[in-house]
Amino acid sequence: PLTAKGREQARAIAAELKAKAPDLSALAYVCSPLPRARTTMEIIRETDGLPRDGYTTDDRIKEINLGRWDGLTDAEVKARPELDYEKRMHDKWNVRVPGGENYADVVARLESWIADLKTDTFAVSHGAATRILRGLFQGLDWKGMSALDEKQGALYRVRGSDLDRFACVQP
Repeated sequence: PLTAKGREQARAIAAELKAKAPDLSALAYVCSPLPRARTTMEIIRETDGLPRDGYTTDDRIKEINLGRWDGLTDAEVKARPELDYEKRMHDKWNVRVPGGENYADVVARLESWIADLKTDTFAVSHGAATRILRGLFQGLDWKGMSALDEKQGALYRVRGSDLDRFACVQP
């Protein structure tokens, strides 16, 4: 579940969104179907005086599927050679996490989502997915995407290839 800090970050993002968007009701709202993203979206909408459930979900913006790595630390993955840690770290584009995805898989679903955008949209996603999405807008390759930070408590605005980050909660 979303932590107390995550709830604080959602409220801070709501305040920043309200300050940056001239008409909140004109935006489309979409989020990952995963529970923390949904809770975040609902807090943001409620904080901004919008109906809590006035959004859609889209599987294409959910977090990268880490398959058999899910829930493990880097050290735990490294200790299990069958999980291919070093191989994947050297080629995140082509090498899938066992039972999961590679960057090419995530990029394909994110590009599909981007192609379907028809109006200004506020989206709630996850760290790695948002990092890859930002990299797409900036024209980065997978190494550039991988090098981007995964700040939480931030609001990003994309206009064409211009990307602005508004820090909503300081670490």
